[in-house]
This record gives sequence, structure tokens and C-alpha cells, in this order.
Amino acid sequence: MTMSTRTLGSTGPQVSALGLGCMGMSALYGGADRAESIATIHAALEAGVTLIDTGDFYGMGHNELLIGEALRTAPAARREQARVSVKFGALRGPDGGWSGYDGRPAAVKNFAAYSLQRLGVDHIDVYRPARLDTDVPIEETVGAIAELIEKGYVRHVGLSEVGAETIRRAAAVAPVADLQIEYSLISRGIEESVLPVTRELGISVTAYGVLSRGLISGHFSADRQLAADDFRAHSPRFQGENLRHNLNLVEALRKIAEQKGVSVAQIAIAWVLSRGEDIVPLVGARTRERLAESLGALDVTLDAADLAAIEEAVPAGAAAGERYAAAQLAQVER
Repeated sequence: MTMSTRTLGSTGPQVSALGLGCMGMSALYGGADRAESIATIHAALEAGVTLIDTGDFYGMGHNELLIGEALRTAPAARREQARVSVKFGALRGPDGGWSGYDGRPAAVKNFAAYSLQRLGVDHIDVYRPARLDTDVPIEETVGAIAELIEKGYVRHVGLSEVGAETIRRAAAVAPVADLQIEYSLISRGIEESVLPVTRELGISVTAYGVLSRGLISGHFSADRQLAADDFRAHSPRFQGENLRHNLNLVEALRKIAEQKGVSVAQIAIAWVLSRGEDIVPLVGARTRERLAESLGALDVTLDAADLAAIEEAVPAGAAAGERYAAAQLAQVER
């Protein structure tokens, strides 16, 4: 494995070519083992992964506390290399339900104070609203992050799941290092209007969902039983005929992966890596085994013939079903 580095935008930090998304260690994908989660974060740091991604609402603070413990118990050199990205603003109730987003400047600073405490750090490397608060101008939200930067509590402004116009408005207030947004072989919506704008403005992309929540990992089967608290149990792409159609795409991809002697997950991640030096895939590994597989993508080289074969097997727009249920899809800009 060769761990190269990439830079988050023209203003952001240098990070590893792959980042670790930690949401599944706390929420939305069924139960997770705490000891294995921490061991996985340690293994990622040891392998040279520097970008650790979380959200203050993942498990209502659980994920930040988990990462805080992992960083505190990691060797000093590995702890110091970590760059932590935090999403904020999603509102949840004691029952785990969702109740909107809060991007008011006072709320931004309040969220940051709690995140710093839970993570056990003196600054957050990239701080971003999880979604657009339609009741608060993005200029005000980004302006509050800029004030946190001035005071040393945050290093860089990030955005998440917003469209081209919002990106431009945010960047007019303060330099934006990075946009976090879903991007994978079967989720290519950013290519038409978002990616051209980020590239024009020198903003990188951290791509989450690169394995489409395990759907194109090569490990998901049609008969798999999902827990009620697993996001995928309600996701359109994992339902009925949609699931069967999408798994047929995976089998087409598997043939290409087998010809190259790699796994389906590795070729799917390698495809995202091939889309440009300004794109950093986030892998959502919850175990050291899955992490090791994902890191193997760094050694996969895709030539023109490989990319053409992948495009033929899984063309843009081939997936059946939206990436979110209707209520959740309404909360993201497209």
C-alpha cells in the first residue's frame, strides 16, 4: 500500500489520499463494537490516514467522544498527524429523531464549543454545516465559522451537500477548503454542475458514500436482514426490485475486479480516486478488516481500458432508486 497525499482545496490542509468516515461506528448502520471501532481508527492512523471525519450529531455526540478517546490513546506522532473534519447543525431529539438544521451564528459557536470538548482538541481542522439551513443565509453561517477561525478554534471552512449557487455565495464570504458530498459510481450527480464550480474556485471534494453504504462493496446480498435502526432498511436503493437491479450492477463490476485481481470495493474506491487529485474518498470502514480492504484501493491502477469497461458496466444514472428517501432528499441541494 502506498499512502499518497492530497490537499483540501487551495487553502486547506494536506491530508491522506483516503479519509476515514466514522459515522457507522456510532449510528445509522446497526450496532458497532466500541473496542473494534477504536482499534480501526488506530489502524487507520498507523497506515498513514490523516483525515478523520465525524458529525456532532452522530449518535448525539457519541462519535466525537469515540474519536476523542481514539486520539487520546494513539501514539503522540499519530495523534498529531490527524486532521479532524466535523459537521454540525443537524437537530435531533432524545428518541433519535430529526428536527431540522440550525445555522445561526450563535448556534454555530455553541456547537463548536461542545465539539471541542468532546473531541478533546483545541481546534477543529475543517468545520462545516451538515446541510443548508434554509432559514439562515449561508453568508451568516460561514461568517460565524470565519470568526471561529480568527480566534483559533477552527482552521478551515467546509461545506456539505450544497449546490453550486450556495458554494459561490459561501466562498464570497471566506475561503472554502472543501465540499463534502456523496460521490460514487452510482451517485454521480455532482459531475454536471457542482464539480465544475468547486474546480473553478479551488475547492476540493471529500466524497462520502464511495461504496454507496455498502451496496457496491461486493459484500451485500439480496437476502441480508437489516436492523430497524439501519439507515439502509429504509433507503430506496436497498428495496425490492431496486436492490436486485443494483446488485446486478455490482456483479458486472465484480467481473472487472476479478480480471484485475482486486475486490469490488477496491475497484469502486479506485474509480473515485481516479476522478481527480481534488477528490478525497472517505471510507466508512467499521472494522480493521474492512479498512485493510479499502486501503488496498490505493495500489489499484485503472488505465483507459479499465475505466471504459467500468463505465460500460455501471454507466452514469444506472442505479435504481434515489440515494435518500423523499423526506431526506428534500434536505439536500441538487
